[in-house]
Amino acid sequence: MRLCSASEMMEIDRQAIVGRGIPGVLLMENAGRACCQQFIQKFSRSFPGPVFVLAGKGNNGGDGYVMGRVLSDLGWQVRTLVLADEGTITGDAGVMLKIMRKLGLAISFVSNSEQLKQEFSETPPQVIIDAIFGTGLNSEVRGLQAAAIGMINDSSAAVFSVDIPSGVDGSNGRVCGLAVQADLTVTFDQAKIGHASQPGAGCAGQLEVVDIGIPRIGRQELPSQVQLLDMISARTLLPERSAVGHKGKFGHLLVLAGSPGKTGAAALAGNAAARSGCGLVTVGTPAAVHDIMEVKLTEAMSYPLADRDGSLSIDSLASLNQLLVDREALAIGPGLGVTDDLAVIINKLVTSSQLPLVIDADGINLLAGQIDCLQAAQHRNIILTPHPGELARLTGLTVGEIEADRFEIAKQFASQHAVVLLLKGSRTVIAAPDGRVNINSSGNDGLSSGGSGDVLTGLIGGLLAQGLDAFSAASLGAWLHGRAAELVAELNGTAGMTASDLLPQLPVARQELVKGARVC
Repeated sequence: MRLCSASEMMEIDRQAIVGRGIPGVLLMENAGRACCQQFIQKFSRSFPGPVFVLAGKGNNGGDGYVMGRVLSDLGWQVRTLVLADEGTITGDAGVMLKIMRKLGLAISFVSNSEQLKQEFSETPPQVIIDAIFGTGLNSEVRGLQAAAIGMINDSSAAVFSVDIPSGVDGSNGRVCGLAVQADLTVTFDQAKIGHASQPGAGCAGQLEVVDIGIPRIGRQELPSQVQLLDMISARTLLPERSAVGHKGKFGHLLVLAGSPGKTGAAALAGNAAARSGCGLVTVGTPAAVHDIMEVKLTEAMSYPLADRDGSLSIDSLASLNQLLVDREALAIGPGLGVTDDLAVIINKLVTSSQLPLVIDADGINLLAGQIDCLQAAQHRNIILTPHPGELARLTGLTVGEIEADRFEIAKQFASQHAVVLLLKGSRTVIAAPDGRVNINSSGNDGLSSGGSGDVLTGLIGGLLAQGLDAFSAASLGAWLHGRAAELVAELNGTAGMTASDLLPQLPVARQELVKGARVC
């Protein structure tokens, strides 16, 4: 599903109003009525209310005025609280407000938080319609509007947000200080980036996209390169697979992983690669733990490499160079450890190897302090898969700063360092150096357990070995990984889900894409 920014949505509106001659007031009427249809479906048990409409002075408030009028006409007990002076409401919103006034509907113009508190205490609402800010908000919420959002969130009422929860930046999902926590959000024409990217996605509740009469015929192409990665878009990324192929035709992945106490991470990555559809997998591991890896790996091969105190040493480089021959991709990091020797090894592999490369876990930690080596790489098929803590170590930002603006930070990092960045977490963000971004829709809280990232590393590495480019491999890997977790949850729930539970579900998730429908 394509996602647009706030500025792109403004351009879509402009094309309709200026280019096609469709009156803006008609689009506002359509938007408000479409919202009412969704409102009634969701909150019919709350009839006849009371319902509060909290409206700002812009077009979002205008949509709210339409809702207030239409719902009142249908018998709902609606009170509209306008968080602005009447004289400041102009344009299409002003037209809708005047209609409400002429109909004698219940309207209060609220000038301070005390007045707002009184309204809430006198007639506690069962449902609140949030029409304070639209998708164009990009500055911090303050004053009366901030107080209103706080009261909405503190209320026991159900919450309906018009277009986007007020306080969420529609272009990136950033929360501008604080934001409405909605049960249902209805947006117009197409979903926005802020609906799909955290933390904004967590504010939207159920999201519905409605048609308000903006023509698609003759619509100018917009520059957005952002998608919500769903089953339909994930299916387009599947690598070709010949029915008469053999293991040598489906790629050979080399995984560098493992150290004392962390052989499980290496085994999970190797076994996930084998489940990815990759033809051959070799796990290169320190000689000190090689015997353990031999026991933990069945389908994947293992290879002992020179070590020092259990971790790979510089002396392993000659063997590594030999291992890289006739391999199609390289995965580095799970359980590898962090030593001076390993820092040198990863630098040399990043700058000298010609193979597509996915780096995770300790591999990412080893890049901290020498991140400039990414710029010296001989190709651009490099994927980094950090969680927010690992990205914090790479960037110097705090985890809080990263989580507050996941979309923009991932996008900027990918562009600055010429890599594909997969930022893990709810609604994983996959950003390419050229500005393309996918936001993953699959997954659940069962992935919040040790080892799930190691499975993702092996899965992505296996897809790279099958010939996918870095952005496609990272995107498809993220979707399959999340979908595998959903399949596990359908059987056993999410609590207690382990990383190894994901492995047998990876081929099932892939087969769903092949068939174009979920496998029962």
